[in-house]
Amino acid sequence: MINYILKIEGISKRFFTNKVLDDINLKIKKGEVHAVVGENGAGKTTLMKIIGGIYTSSEGKIIFDGCKVNFSSPQEAINSGISIVHQELSLVPKLKVAQNIFSHREPVNRLGFIKWAELRYKAKQILKHIGVDIDPSTLVGDLSVGMQQIVEIAKALSQNAKIIIFDEPTSALSEKEVNLFYQVINDLKSKGVTIIFISHKLTEVFKISDKMSVLRDGKLIGTRKTKETSIEEIIKMMVGRELGNLYPDKSSHIGEKIFSVKGFSRKAKFEGIEFDLYKGEILGFAGLVGSGRTEVARSIFGAEKPESGEVILEGKKVEIKSPRDAIKNGICYLTEDRRNWGLFLEKTLRQNIIAASINKFVNKRGFLKNREIKEKAKHFIDYLNIKPADDKILILNLSGGNQQKTLLAQWLNAEPKILIADEPTRGVDVGAKAEIHKHLRKLVESGVGVIIISSELPEIIGLCDRIAVFNEGKITGILEKDATQEEIMKYATL
Repeated sequence: MINYILKIEGISKRFFTNKVLDDINLKIKKGEVHAVVGENGAGKTTLMKIIGGIYTSSEGKIIFDGCKVNFSSPQEAINSGISIVHQELSLVPKLKVAQNIFSHREPVNRLGFIKWAELRYKAKQILKHIGVDIDPSTLVGDLSVGMQQIVEIAKALSQNAKIIIFDEPTSALSEKEVNLFYQVINDLKSKGVTIIFISHKLTEVFKISDKMSVLRDGKLIGTRKTKETSIEEIIKMMVGRELGNLYPDKSSHIGEKIFSVKGFSRKAKFEGIEFDLYKGEILGFAGLVGSGRTEVARSIFGAEKPESGEVILEGKKVEIKSPRDAIKNGICYLTEDRRNWGLFLEKTLRQNIIAASINKFVNKRGFLKNREIKEKAKHFIDYLNIKPADDKILILNLSGGNQQKTLLAQWLNAEPKILIADEPTRGVDVGAKAEIHKHLRKLVESGVGVIIISSELPEIIGLCDRIAVFNEGKITGILEKDATQEEIMKYATL
């Protein structure tokens, strides 16, 4: 008899009149790694939130470990043995690693004071179990995004879960950290822990999962054993059509130099950074997490101050002391952290689209030009195929892919001369990736200079005309469009 630890029977979910899940039936075996894949907005995260007690279903039932359950809160789910590691980190930056791992579960004495030595010891044991050497007394805010994700995983493991749901857990991890994550998954699996795994990286899904279920438009399209299917079949199930090439054709003509960075240095971050950007090309920044790519981009944008160096735009040196200076000069930066630094989650889609260029929509009397704002929002919603096409919807209610398209719209509306896009397709599905790639190439063809920072080597190779490889704060090589993953990794690890 097959031992199913989780049965989902006829689960549906409505938000007002919008049906986001429609009669989902799914069985997951104990101790397996079961991937749930689909385009943004397919219903994956909603389903996981129902399993994890964040949402309640409109119809259907869930049977967990042989018992029907109806969790009314995430804490109920955690207490029963279900933990979720969310795509967006839920850590408290100003608290220590140990406090984050055992949040609200710290050992205390009779007077209610935390037993710090015991807390640090317990956190150290959890971290040691997953093979990482992080000081439990370190403030989480002082860790890289990748190491913060490892702390999230440690937090879930500390709760003795029977099922752990991972929502895009490797989106911010370096190659070394991803391999460590794979080891953790295999270790949990060997101990009978069930893993539900959401990822848009299909190569990763095929490497780590036993089975995968495909959702599309809120419906379960089918479940396949990983060894008995292919990426092509899964993509077709996800999008309902043949996707074609993920990457548009590269430029056939590279024009004059439009942007240069000379002698850029910042102590302990990067040193002697120099590169040129030419009209008609996409320049890629490749390298491992922590190699200095993002720090250089933020310094060009004025978000961080370099100690030396200069920026030359269209043959003229420009002074950039703040992001406002950068935007005035036509240099825009699409951040890798859209939720914390790129978007206003409590504001509407319309408000976010104009956020970086709001001065263009203020009349002489200081009032907003609401008709123009509405027309501009509609233009970008249609142009980028943002769904739902409601400019009054709050950004926090959009899927990750549509949030990313909104961030792109925000900077396209600012009419950049140079656009630096940091991880532009992180956490988005394969269909949305293809759309974003197409729009970035269109931007280049219109005369805008584009720099792409990406941790996904296939994206860097498939999209970029040249590639600057970073390692330990230096550019170790600039490669042409026919570069291989092996070449990039050689320069990234010199």
